[in-house]
Amino acid sequence: MYNENQYNTLPDVTVRDQSMVRTFMSGVFTWMFIALALTAVTAFLVAQSPAFLSLLVTETGLSIFGWIVMLAPLGFVMLMSFRFQKLSPTALSLLFIVYAFLVGVSLSFIFLVYSIGSIAVTFGVTSLTFGVMAVAGYTTKTDLTKFGSIMMMGLVGIIIASLINFFLKSDSMQYIISFIGVLVFTGLTAYDVQKLKNLGSEMIAGQESTRKYAIMGALSLYLDFINLFLFLLRFLGKRN
Repeated sequence: MYNENQYNTLPDVTVRDQSMVRTFMSGVFTWMFIALALTAVTAFLVAQSPAFLSLLVTETGLSIFGWIVMLAPLGFVMLMSFRFQKLSPTALSLLFIVYAFLVGVSLSFIFLVYSIGSIAVTFGVTSLTFGVMAVAGYTTKTDLTKFGSIMMMGLVGIIIASLINFFLKSDSMQYIISFIGVLVFTGLTAYDVQKLKNLGSEMIAGQESTRKYAIMGALSLYLDFINLFLFLLRFLGKRN
């Protein structure tokens, strides 16, 4: 039999490592909060502008411009991921800011579907859930690598099921997908925070690579938060 503690716990880090971890994680969460604030403000302001919304939506559905806005964030994530080594910290941060803005524009539609009160409540529940899991991921000594792999498989399943349901348009299936989505992104939050904590212990203060990894880490947690929020909104959101 294998010694479970040997393989499922993380080694202690030195005092220097702990200091670098705190500095690195502070940078990660700062960028994440900046992006979330920009997304929230953008979504609210766009939703208050009928003229701008008319450019996104027509009587038959999304306009060409609307589809571009909806799909552009995916392109930005791919660009930031595949060109990570080539991009400078400044370029990467600018891409992240533009990405957060575009997500805000695409999320403006939720204000047309759900009441502001229920959106605020869902945001609060998401923040509490995210915070609890982030603390759990940061403080636990248990290695979450295998757990993260399971969550990633769940994410792949959600994507496949969502594509299928795009054609089926089943409300029941959508609720099942949303329920699984809440579980997956709740788990991924803890996993990603632990992964970033471990990465932070290997960083060197002041280096360009450290700044770039902090931005990409912020992007990872930002995606966890946004997806968790959207899946919870399907359960807690009160439709207009």
